[in-house]
Amino acid sequence: MRVLYLLCCFLLPVSLWGQGAENLLPYVQPMVGTANSTTTAALKHGEGTEHLANTIPAVGVPFGMTQWTPQTRTTEEKCVAPYYYKDTKLSGFRGTHWISGSCTQDYGSVTLMPVTGKLSTRVADFETPFSHDQETAAVDYYRIQLAQYNLTAELTALARSSMLQFTMQKADSLFLLVMPNSDEKKGFVQIDQAKQEIVGYNPAFRIYQGWGEPAGFSGYFVIQVDRDFSRKGTFSNQHVFKTDSLRNRENMGAFIGFSLKAGEQVKLRVGTSFSSIAEARRNLEAEIPAWNFDQVRKHSADAWQNALQRIQVNGGAPKYKSIFYTALYHSMQHPRLFNDVSGTYPKFAHQYELDQLKEANYYDDFSMWDTYRAQLPLLQVINPDLVNDFVRSFILKGQQGKWLPIFPCWNSYTGAMIGDHGTAFIASAYLKGINTYDVEQAYALMRQNAFDTPGWDDYVDGKGRRALPSYLKYNYIPLEDSVQEAFHKKEQVSRTLEYAYNDYALAMVAKALGKEQDYKQLSQRALNYRQVFDSSVGLMNGRYADGSWYKPYNADIKLPFITEGTPRQYTFYVPQDVPGLAKLMGGTKPLENALDSLFLKGEYWHGNEPGHQIPFLYNYTASPWKTQREVKRILAEEYTDGPGGLSGNDDAGQMSAWYAFAAIGLYPVDPVSGQYLLTAPLFKQVRVQVADQRVMEIISHKESSQSAYIRAVKLNGKRYHNSYIRHADLVKGGKLEIFLQDEPNKKWAAKAANRPAGLSTR
Repeated sequence: MRVLYLLCCFLLPVSLWGQGAENLLPYVQPMVGTANSTTTAALKHGEGTEHLANTIPAVGVPFGMTQWTPQTRTTEEKCVAPYYYKDTKLSGFRGTHWISGSCTQDYGSVTLMPVTGKLSTRVADFETPFSHDQETAAVDYYRIQLAQYNLTAELTALARSSMLQFTMQKADSLFLLVMPNSDEKKGFVQIDQAKQEIVGYNPAFRIYQGWGEPAGFSGYFVIQVDRDFSRKGTFSNQHVFKTDSLRNRENMGAFIGFSLKAGEQVKLRVGTSFSSIAEARRNLEAEIPAWNFDQVRKHSADAWQNALQRIQVNGGAPKYKSIFYTALYHSMQHPRLFNDVSGTYPKFAHQYELDQLKEANYYDDFSMWDTYRAQLPLLQVINPDLVNDFVRSFILKGQQGKWLPIFPCWNSYTGAMIGDHGTAFIASAYLKGINTYDVEQAYALMRQNAFDTPGWDDYVDGKGRRALPSYLKYNYIPLEDSVQEAFHKKEQVSRTLEYAYNDYALAMVAKALGKEQDYKQLSQRALNYRQVFDSSVGLMNGRYADGSWYKPYNADIKLPFITEGTPRQYTFYVPQDVPGLAKLMGGTKPLENALDSLFLKGEYWHGNEPGHQIPFLYNYTASPWKTQREVKRILAEEYTDGPGGLSGNDDAGQMSAWYAFAAIGLYPVDPVSGQYLLTAPLFKQVRVQVADQRVMEIISHKESSQSAYIRAVKLNGKRYHNSYIRHADLVKGGKLEIFLQDEPNKKWAAKAANRPAGLSTR
């Protein structure tokens, strides 16, 4: 069952889409996000790695174990992606576990490099110039002409396996280098000529909490060749050895050699695993049993077509359609499949211990500070069964590691970023009826994070909320607590705001489960955002233990108590209670004015997650038309179809998921609430595949081609006056009609009764 899972999990009934459904793959541009961002906000607010979307031209299937990419950087170092569009030399083809769009690390990867003529084993000697004119990049396929080596390289991939082929353009020697990419001088390679195989592994290591420690598993690989080879050996840098195996050396690898004629071809099949070499071989045998490259490519293409057509858009500019499906592609890279076809996987936060699933699949690489906002909520709409697997994976991690992880990556605790958004994610899934798991087990783990602090060794290891004792004592984190045991130190105001949201999320689950005492206590803690609102400046501010405020105050510069932004930007992070924030400001009109000020000053930064909800907050005021104006501008300015077309780190698809939601006229400001705020869609017709084979159609009726403001809305033929739609109504399917005009309609959804609710107004 697991062999075909990633193909069938997106399979749609013919009755819904029809056999003649449009091929969506050509709309996807995998090179988007591989160059420095050229968008308006990124040029003003981004700095350093924030200028990079850090995506790669990944080939594989949605949510696969291993993606395959051309390689222009050889390291697994933090914040360095395997491929950058600006680079001029190619050094191989990598089976990667890079978290798409992140500033984290690759781990357990392996690189293959073809070299013709004389054997070269040092990167500086074998890397080769390449031209983008000679590249073809698609979701299911990558091809490049390497002029220096007179060969064509091609690759395609599935969930845990891949196939590569190299075609000679003239007679010559061909050497294939196989390199575990360990920056720690660790790893193993072995050649078995009788089996025409190379096997090996690259141990994974932790960063953030536990930096430099073994992650407790390796990236294992089995590479099979379709013909015998005449030369073989191993190497470390420029040093070549006659041995068939090598272990724990710097820049190490194995090579095999062939004498080939023009037009001859060498094919490789590669299996990968996080469990063992034997499991990598089983994965390969299950997914690619034959040497048919085109068939493998078709399986990859089918998986992507079935995934992308969960949302069908029509009636917009071709450029917008390309940006949309590229965004969906980027939104479907992670979380990462971590188990083998047998169900075997490395236990979370253990050292080389394996477990085996009896059903479903196990996932990791949850960039949770980012993806709980829109990327995971998008999947809650279009693939709730997959989300059930994600929640079950979180529960397994909590059980095996004894604490619910905050930001689980490389199958380890990390303590990365801030907040406790595994709780927000699980709550948002459960409250939407996505609940095929033991919710009491989930609740116990979430509650432990909210109320308890682990022992020191566990805390240093990344377990538990950072600075929770201060938060519980003061109802905010005072500036005296510098939160030293964290990669992101200080950031006390941002932590307070995000913990308040997490407490709200858990409160809503407590209420649903009838845990009245927890519900009351957590609901009160969810109002802790009030503790860091400085009424003297009308914005969020740092606060000392004695209650005094940080001075000198500047709302528009990065200050140490704010995470990756400014106090003005973070003031609007109260997704659980925007009406309550408005009350602190003096009412909805002052909230509207504060939003106006942010945009007029050019202080809205789309390139980082804490502000993603801000353009939609006008829906909580009497001027939802301003949401439509700002969202339209952001869609146009912060996304495009070139390599620099993403605004800042894509962060496991969150930046892209924002586009996917906004372009169809929806956005989940508060995913736990199940409310999607409405705006003007980019497309005339949208068909969203929702639960149980139902479809929600979103139809735009435009006064003219320039129409971008909502005049009226109908839901299933009846006038609809609210500026939001509930998840329960969305997943029933039906028809949402949005009537658009050229000028703002300042009356639509302007009444208080038609605005989304908040914690203090429910």
